[in-house]
Amino acid sequence: MKVIVLGAGIIGISTAWYLNQQGHDVTVVDRQADAALETSFANGAQISVSFCEPWANAGAPLKVAKWLLRDDSPLLFRPRLDPYQWRWGVKFLTQCTDAAFARNVQQLVALGAYSHESLKSLVADTGISYNRLEKGILHFFSSAADFEAGAQGAELMRRYGVDRRVLSREEVLKVEPALASFGSYIHGGTYTPSDESGDACTFTQKLAALCAARGVKFLWEHDILGLNTAGGEISGVRVVNRQTELGSTLLADQYVVAMGSYSTALLRPVGVDLDIYPAKGYSATLKLKKPDQASSVSLLDDTRKIAISRLGDTIRIAGTAEMAGYDTRLDTATAQVRCAALVHRYEELFPGVADTSEPNFWTGLRPSTPTNIPYIGRADRLPNLWLNAGHGTLGWTHGAGSGRALAELMMGQQPQLHFGFCGPRAPQARSRVALSNA
Repeated sequence: MKVIVLGAGIIGISTAWYLNQQGHDVTVVDRQADAALETSFANGAQISVSFCEPWANAGAPLKVAKWLLRDDSPLLFRPRLDPYQWRWGVKFLTQCTDAAFARNVQQLVALGAYSHESLKSLVADTGISYNRLEKGILHFFSSAADFEAGAQGAELMRRYGVDRRVLSREEVLKVEPALASFGSYIHGGTYTPSDESGDACTFTQKLAALCAARGVKFLWEHDILGLNTAGGEISGVRVVNRQTELGSTLLADQYVVAMGSYSTALLRPVGVDLDIYPAKGYSATLKLKKPDQASSVSLLDDTRKIAISRLGDTIRIAGTAEMAGYDTRLDTATAQVRCAALVHRYEELFPGVADTSEPNFWTGLRPSTPTNIPYIGRADRLPNLWLNAGHGTLGWTHGAGSGRALAELMMGQQPQLHFGFCGPRAPQARSRVALSNA
């Protein structure tokens, strides 16, 4: 089949790879000049299969309410005159029950395990290097109450087959000795040795290069304007070349939307309304002055809800979420507070280890659903339209598996995992291939 994939982040490129492996004629379209230049560019770098709890839980509403007025809070909800934000918030609240939490965790763990196995196989087959560290993820707690809650969460995850170990302060420092200077403030931690970390952007760009070498076509710097419909299906994608300003309509047999937070605006005009809302995340990437004193195990700091990952001679500090629409600016007062908080916290944990004078700040829009479960499968009523979006903070974790699973669904196969895929599973294969000028 001729397949067009819209979006070149980790999700879109993984989808293109697996479709190409099945022998399909694949074209990827993106407005940027290369892969992974938006949400996949500078995330927390963690492959966190075992740390995948949904944001929505029984304690979340009270925490969010307490954080409303704090610009540096881990989750900041800025009310706007936006009906989609309010709808998302109401549905989020409906997921803040123990039953919904357990149900959502099961699906996220299943997708994470499937994706991790897919990633390992892909890396073994291709030899892609991306500052990968297979040292697990260590979650540390700075209060006794938080540690107790973390231990309870670890017990829940173990029920779903996750090897999350509860550690004392001494055991935490044994796993990551670099935390020694902060050790007196640590009450304990949890550790999953099977998790890992690595640079999502580097991986995605190298995978895109391999896709191109194997015949996948890329239309870079093309704005995606909209989808055409005819006869109850997608009949084309309207695009504009940013360099030439010339418009065209791309035609294919099947269409995949993997545009993260921007998927919703593209899909609503054709009657597909997804519960995805952007969560503005931040990161700081710092050069290391003392690499031998820096952490190598990927960390989760429970107090600040941030991830800290080693990427060669740099350190990545990432986290926080701001529900404030599609604003990607870094120069607002709130953005500056949140960026500064990342660097300040790292200096508290590892004083003098990194060069904080020239932090490389970044922000991206995580495509979040109220359940944290992404949409993977075929769209209702449009048999040749496929969805791979809504991965929130777990796009890097779930990228390979989401691409592989969607490619399998498009072939009428059932992926080997217990997950609630959307839509019918068997596409109608045809042989229409064309490109017409608009």
